[in-house]
Order: sequence, then C-alpha cells, then structure tokens
Amino acid sequence: MRLLCSPASPYSVKVRLAAEHCDLPLELEFVDTTDQPSGLVAANPLGKIPTLVLEDGGTVYDSRVICEYLDRISGNLLIPQTTEQWLQAKRVEALADGVADAAILVVYEERFRPAEKRHEGWTDRQWTRAVRGLDRLEAEVDKLPEALNIGHFALAAVLGWLNFRFKGKWEDGHPGLVLFVEDFGRRFAPFTEISPRA
Repeated sequence: MRLLCSPASPYSVKVRLAAEHCDLPLELEFVDTTDQPSGLVAANPLGKIPTLVLEDGGTVYDSRVICEYLDRISGNLLIPQTTEQWLQAKRVEALADGVADAAILVVYEERFRPAEKRHEGWTDRQWTRAVRGLDRLEAEVDKLPEALNIGHFALAAVLGWLNFRFKGKWEDGHPGLVLFVEDFGRRFAPFTEISPRA
C-alpha cells in the first residue's frame, strides 16, 4: 500500500503511527498539496492528504477512514471493540483531529493570506477552539487505557504537530498533555522518527 502524505501533517502522522502499530508496511510518497499534483488529485478528487492507494489501485481517504481500514485488515488491533472503550478512543480521536483542524486554519491564514487581508478575530476564534479541545483532552488523557489504540495515536500526532508549529503557545494549562507527548516516544518508539517535521 502506498500513502500519499506529508511528514508535517498531523493526519498523515496519525495514519503512519497506526500502520506501524498494526504492523502494516506503507510505501510513503510525500506530496505538496499546494501544487495539487496530478497523482494526488487522481487518487483523491479533494486533493487532500493522507490518501491511501491500495494494491488494486483503489483509494481510501481521509485519515479516520484510513485508520478504520487499517483496523479492519489487521484484525482490530487499533480500535477497541467494546462500546465503552470504542467511544472513548473515537472521542479522543475526534477531539485531537478537531484541534488540528482549528490550529491548521491559523497556520493557513498566516501562510496564504497577505498580511493586510488577515482577519485576527477569525484566527483568534480558531485558536480558542483549539485550546478548548486541548482543555478537554487534558481531562481525558489520564483516562486512556494502557493498551495503545487510535486515541493515543491521534493525540500523539496532534501534540507532536503543535510542538512543531506552536511550541511554547499551547502547553500552559495542559501539563498532562505535555507529559503524554514527552513520554510517548518511550512507549511507542516509532513516534521519535515519525513525529511531525518539515
């Protein structure tokens, strides 16, 4: 299987961590979505990453669906099957992805919009959404089970990305999350190599 992705993308990192956990090798193809390369658009009409290209040429997207697929083909190594544990893992994944969704919009505002056209009130609202998500994750992190699941990988991916893009701006008030991401490389060695980077 081939993963169209970016080393900086928290969603790509989540999928890569999940695949490592499930012992499913992926051929990585790093793409720049800004350029909307034809190979990416052919695989995913939305032109978004990550996109998984299967051996038969079929494709799977977005990161949540890819992780569901990896879970199915690995015999449920990623997503807990009891209702209570499933709900907790998927809630943490949704919160982590939501934090990334909001914070990425802050990055895009600065990266793609000329300074004179930036809307500070809008970016402030996005950052407030991200912080609210982090606050809820701070309350959830100690409840995560010992056995790693999709919640752990989604959380590690977004916190690694925040360290990459917003170091020093998200940690205040979130000591449990800081400890989690600092410790995650020890718990899951591939994180050290896979964590978000340029």
